[in-house]
Amino acid sequence: MKRKASISHDQAIVRELKENPGFAEEYLKAALEDAHQPKVLLIALRHLAEAKGGIAKVAKKAGIKRESLYRALSSRGNPWLSTLAAVTKAIGLRITVEADQ
Repeated sequence: MKRKASISHDQAIVRELKENPGFAEEYLKAALEDAHQPKVLLIALRHLAEAKGGIAKVAKKAGIKRESLYRALSSRGNPWLSTLAAVTKAIGLRITVEADQ
C-alpha cells in the first residue's frame, strides 16, 4: 500500500491560502488577535507572502529588498510598521484598527 506523501504545517497553510483567498483575511485577523505572541503575525505574513507568489515577488511589489523582507518576517524579525503596511498592501490586504468590545 502506497502512503501519501505528507507535507509540513507551513506548506499546508500556504496551500490553503492559495486555494482559498477568503481564508487570508481571517488568518491575518487571527494572527493580529494574538497580542501575547507578536511573532505569530510575522509567521502569518510570511505564509501570506509565500501564497501570493513568494517572498521575492511580494518584496518587489512592496518596494522592499528581498533580504530585508526575509529578515523582517523571520522568527527574530522586528519590522517597522511601514514594512508591515507595505507587505499587507502588496498581498492585497490592510491592517486596520477597531474598538475593543
